[in-house]
Amino acid sequence: MSPNKLAQRRYLWRILAVVTVYMVAVVIGGRLHHAGQLSPAGAVAAALVPGLCIAATFWAIGRFIVELEDEFMRMLMVRQSLIATAFALSIAAIHGFLSSFDLVARIDAYWWPVSWFFGLGIGAAANRIRYGTWGQCL
Repeated sequence: MSPNKLAQRRYLWRILAVVTVYMVAVVIGGRLHHAGQLSPAGAVAAALVPGLCIAATFWAIGRFIVELEDEFMRMLMVRQSLIATAFALSIAAIHGFLSSFDLVARIDAYWWPVSWFFGLGIGAAANRIRYGTWGQCL
């Protein structure tokens, strides 16, 4: 198996593990919170686990970029990530200024990484338009 395929397989397993922990933590933490069964320390733990899973997702993407041996595929992933970053930070800044003038409602900060993940799709589409390929992974 090629080194790039191995890197992709490791990336997918990492993401699968992180997303599984994230989903379990959100469901169980949410249910316990709404049932009033969390102590203050339990609430902190229930809030930290999904946040740390998001951080682990960023780590997995960075690790994938490092492990890719094909320079073209690495460039596509870096470009895709930069486009996602520009998209998410631009949306966050625009929303921040609009909300500071009370023109839009404030939203929870955990939605900004979601906009970054959406931006990965925009970056993949930009790669497809510019280079004719989506790359290896979104």
